[in-house]
Amino acid sequence: MRKPDIKIVILGDMNVGKTSLLHRYTERRFKESLSTIGGAFFLKQWGPYNISIWDTAGREQFHGLGSMYCRGAEAIILTYDVTNWQSFVELEHRFLSLTDSANSDSIFAIVGNKADLTDPQARIMTLEEVRAEEDSVPPLPSFPTPPDFPLHKQVSQDDAIALYNRIIHYKALEGTSPPAEKMCFETSAKTGFNVDVMFETLFDLVLPSIIQKRSQSESPVLHLEDYNEEGMKSKRACCT
Repeated sequence: MRKPDIKIVILGDMNVGKTSLLHRYTERRFKESLSTIGGAFFLKQWGPYNISIWDTAGREQFHGLGSMYCRGAEAIILTYDVTNWQSFVELEHRFLSLTDSANSDSIFAIVGNKADLTDPQARIMTLEEVRAEEDSVPPLPSFPTPPDFPLHKQVSQDDAIALYNRIIHYKALEGTSPPAEKMCFETSAKTGFNVDVMFETLFDLVLPSIIQKRSQSESPVLHLEDYNEEGMKSKRACCT
């Protein structure tokens, strides 16, 4: 297996739904999962490119591994639970420092998961998602029973935008990063709400810069010794 072209890492506290977001995007269905131990990665084919998406553990005892997983990453997804303010606070206090080992020009996204618990709009599943759910597991009830819905939304979109701007300032990426309105998402791994939009926005932003860097690094080098005084390429004897 050749080395992936792009590396994306998902960071966030335990139980915010990092693994579920990946399952929803890669397998097109919601999957209840146990807490990730250490880390795991998924490969996604995007046109001619292979993208590795790394899922990391949110538990405190695995915190030190996060920096290793972030090494060389082109994009970082910082994930929180929209109904849990503490999971949002932890992004800045505990996880942001881990991204110092990522590429210096990495792209950041702030993602609030579990939006279906607070936003009726996020509870609507597309026909594709409904069919995928029906083919894999018994269909979910149309509406969660009280008191599961609605829950109080503890983190607003404005909070996420403010955090994004602080991160860009901390990383000295002003002027080179996309605007906050493009990079702050609310998603639902359960219904698929905004999951594709979030991942594919990242791919669309990261891939062009990677392609540009590679084309620059592969630019032809002119070796003057290969040319004679008239500027014609000289012939070298292959043997004596």
